[in-house]
Amino acid sequence: MRFVVEMLKKNYRDVAEEKVTTAGSTRTTIRWLITEKDGALRYAMRHFEIKPGGSIGLHSHPEEHEIYVLSGKARIFNDKGFETIAGPGDVLFVPPNEKHGYENQGKETFTFLCVIPILGKK
Repeated sequence: MRFVVEMLKKNYRDVAEEKVTTAGSTRTTIRWLITEKDGALRYAMRHFEIKPGGSIGLHSHPEEHEIYVLSGKARIFNDKGFETIAGPGDVLFVPPNEKHGYENQGKETFTFLCVIPILGKK
């Protein structure tokens, strides 16, 4: 791991885009913008794009999520009956281990940033 001793700047387009396939996801990509490889000790930042008609199925993680929606609209839901539509400027908090999913029912790509703790770090 490299330790950053000064500020880091990069453009999200310069980060590799990967297809998301977990939880039956479709038409979804992720870019790991900031990770331990960049010197981050506590948090990772991810950039997601869900194309129209795409989704991320119900799934859970041991870490909490903080989400900021950049563009588009999507149905956000969990396995306990919670459901909402999220759009630009909306923020979401997903507690640890809560099953959650996303479904883009619109005509525009649903894009969001997701910040998660780096597990095992204090």
